[in-house]
Amino acid sequence: MENNRRDFIKKTMTGAAAISFGGILPGFNAKSYASIVGANERIQIGIMGVNSRGLQLSNNFARQQDCEIMYVCDVDSRAAAKCIDSVEKLQNKRPKAAHDFRKALDDKQLDALVIATPDHWHAPAAILATKAGKHVYLEKPCSHNPNEGELLVAATAKYKKVIQMGNQRRSFPNIIAAIGELHAGVIGRVYFAKTWYNNARPSIGRGKEIEVPSWLDYELWQGPAPRKPYRDNLIHYNWHWFWHWGTGESLNNGTHFVDLARWGLGVDYPVRVSSSGGRYHFQDDQETPDTQVITMEFNNNTSMVWEGRSCNGYPTEGNAVGVIFYGDNGTLSIAENTYKIFDRANKLVKDVNNKTTVDANASNRSNPSPDGDILHIQNFFDAIKNGTKLNADILSGHQSTLLVQLGNIALRSGNTLDLDPTNGHIKNDAVAMKYWSREYQPGWEPEI
Repeated sequence: MENNRRDFIKKTMTGAAAISFGGILPGFNAKSYASIVGANERIQIGIMGVNSRGLQLSNNFARQQDCEIMYVCDVDSRAAAKCIDSVEKLQNKRPKAAHDFRKALDDKQLDALVIATPDHWHAPAAILATKAGKHVYLEKPCSHNPNEGELLVAATAKYKKVIQMGNQRRSFPNIIAAIGELHAGVIGRVYFAKTWYNNARPSIGRGKEIEVPSWLDYELWQGPAPRKPYRDNLIHYNWHWFWHWGTGESLNNGTHFVDLARWGLGVDYPVRVSSSGGRYHFQDDQETPDTQVITMEFNNNTSMVWEGRSCNGYPTEGNAVGVIFYGDNGTLSIAENTYKIFDRANKLVKDVNNKTTVDANASNRSNPSPDGDILHIQNFFDAIKNGTKLNADILSGHQSTLLVQLGNIALRSGNTLDLDPTNGHIKNDAVAMKYWSREYQPGWEPEI
């Protein structure tokens, strides 16, 4: 029965895609059509981590007529209840609550897990999901540390499951077109890319240890991370700025645009990475830098730079986020889903405006591009049903995540990293290698 259902799923993509992009039968709207499509025609989804970004992802998945959200999984009972109510309104069916996502993985009807948890959970949860026979949609960054990224790549190869990383810009039409123009030589040989993220985040203050709130399972929230006392300025968002659970602004937002730079330059692993920066603004509990510059060099005579400013939102090149490519015959800039091309004399020769709704406000951390999400989600579904090539497969996701992880390692170790260009491994640096992996809570070590 299960094999028949999965075979049927693989055969239904054409009709499902048409429905998703507006080809709905006369007399039916999207919501009513979803209610008459048989459950066996839809990919059965579980969502893990549904506060903020996870809630918006849940809504965007629930809007797709070729899927059904079966499970909502969160250690925060308030967030879970809110998400369940929201999803029910969109898909006309109430998803089940699974406090512990592993219970959802036990359901043989579940096809895929969407992971939008804190960073320390990303790779361990994805590995458990693939081992349970599920596909994975994994928000960036794909891992907390480089070793976990390599484990994810190995897990995909072993269990033959799809893992799409949430680099949604890989599915934005105008960005695809821009990178295509780069690769076609529109500005000649591209040799340097600059990426950035600017925001004016407030201080998180000095937290204090308090009793864990009744609505939170803090033990499960910590999961694979060694245990630390609960603090009142940690959950839900500020964990980003603690190395124990988060990865700083470089992976929180830098991953997206470093990924575009790597794509545009046509490179995989670097030969050298250096970084400078620190906490220069607030004197508070944050550990990760509020200001950072990462420089990455490659063995094809190219390089890229990422600049992050979390406490000063003055725009770079007129935009809070973006990437610029410099070639020997011109320049190409990308800001969200728009791009501009300049000739060697700096004259604007092409201006491609936004055709997909994108919120360019760097402060929108939950749902910057619902339309872009949909395109990325549909690519994920295509890969599951038809074996279509992923726009952001896990190897590509690991390579881009690794670049900024190496930047953090260079900063924390105080060393310029010399690297093996075939796999990005650090050479002859015992201090830096301390950050290649992490310690885990006993019994939670990720294994494939």
